[in-house]
Amino acid sequence: MKTVLLIGANGMMGRAARTGLGRHTVITASRSGAECDHQVDLTDSASIRALFETVGQVDAVVNTVGLCEYAPFLDMTEDQWRTTVDSKMMGQINLVRIGAPFVRDAGSFTLISGILNVKPVPLAIADAVTSGAIDTFVRCVAHEMPRGIRINVVNPTVLDEAWEVYGEMMPGFQPVPGALVGKAFERAVDGFISGQVLFVDA
Repeated sequence: MKTVLLIGANGMMGRAARTGLGRHTVITASRSGAECDHQVDLTDSASIRALFETVGQVDAVVNTVGLCEYAPFLDMTEDQWRTTVDSKMMGQINLVRIGAPFVRDAGSFTLISGILNVKPVPLAIADAVTSGAIDTFVRCVAHEMPRGIRINVVNPTVLDEAWEVYGEMMPGFQPVPGALVGKAFERAVDGFISGQVLFVDA
C-alpha cells in the first residue's frame, strides 16, 4: 500500500483516477478544497509548497487537473493563453519541481495531458499546445529525476462521464469509461515505467 496525493480528486478525471488507486491510501486536494483533505492552487507556487509541507512525505503524486481556455486562435487573448499555460503547463511543472523532495525514493509523479494535441479540434489550441508540452516535459525530465523517482503522463480522450459537456466540440470521437482511464493511472503508480505518455483512446 502506498500513500498517494491526488490533486483534482473531485473532478471527473480525478474520480476516474481514483478507480485505479483503490488499494492505496489516497490524500485528496483540489482548488476549492471542497470535500477534500486539502486545498491547492496549481497556479501559485506558494500554495503548492504549502500543500507539500502540510502533507509531508508521500509515495506518489497524481494530478488530474489543468484549467484551459477555449477560443479560435485569432480571438484568443494573451490573458487566455496565460491562464492555460499557468495552470496546465507551469502548474504541473511546478508541482514536480517543488514536490520532488517530498516524494520518497522510487516514488512517482503522474501528470495529465489530453488527446487534443494529437487529434486537434476547433477552439482547443491552448489545450492542445499545453498538453503537447506536458507530454514532452515528462519524456525529457524522466532522465533527470533523482532517487529513482518515476514520472509519467496520462493522455486520455474524452470520458463517457464528460460527453454531455465536451461531445459537441468533439464530433467523431469515441468516449471511454472513466474506469479505463483509471487503469492508466494504476499502471503509472504501481508499475515500473517512467518517461511514458499513456494514451487512453478508443
